[in-house]
Amino acid sequence: MKKFSFSIIHIMFLAAMMIFHNSTFAQTNYTIASGSTLKVSGTSTLHDWEMVSNTATGKAKFSLENGKVMNAKDLIVTMPAESIKSGKNGMDKNAYSALNTKTHKEVKFVLKELVTLSSGFQAVGDFTIAGVTQSAKFPVNYTVSGEKINFKGKYDCKLTDYKIDPPTALMGTVKTGNEVSIHFDISFQPTK
Repeated sequence: MKKFSFSIIHIMFLAAMMIFHNSTFAQTNYTIASGSTLKVSGTSTLHDWEMVSNTATGKAKFSLENGKVMNAKDLIVTMPAESIKSGKNGMDKNAYSALNTKTHKEVKFVLKELVTLSSGFQAVGDFTIAGVTQSAKFPVNYTVSGEKINFKGKYDCKLTDYKIDPPTALMGTVKTGNEVSIHFDISFQPTK
């Protein structure tokens, strides 16, 4: 009888641990919510500039515990290269030419790892810009509001890292700086 009751207690304990483990670390599928923005900013010999896109798409699997992101997997963010706009037609054309958007239609980030920092995370992954893929690391902050998870951050790089010649205008008298920043303010919501 003692042996039988011990087995029941042992089975109940294992079942409880499995349920706790699965509920604590269950991953939920998410997609990018509307209102998310990506912005590229830089300098030129004439003035600072920025270009903005509101048409990023993406997906991820997140594990949450007590309102905190514990893990992220399969995160991919994609932006149509010609969705980024400066509000100036000539500048947009120069940017699309430099990015070779006829051949390389999108800019993509694929997350490999989310490293916990004292405040937020460090995203480690691959950026593909103008058909060139480079590894990238940058800090990310996040907030959880209801079902949505919002990520903000900035990735600094050089155009030449992606084999992009900095664009010029006015017969070469205006030249874009090599250093650019990709800013993101992206919200994910559970996939419906």
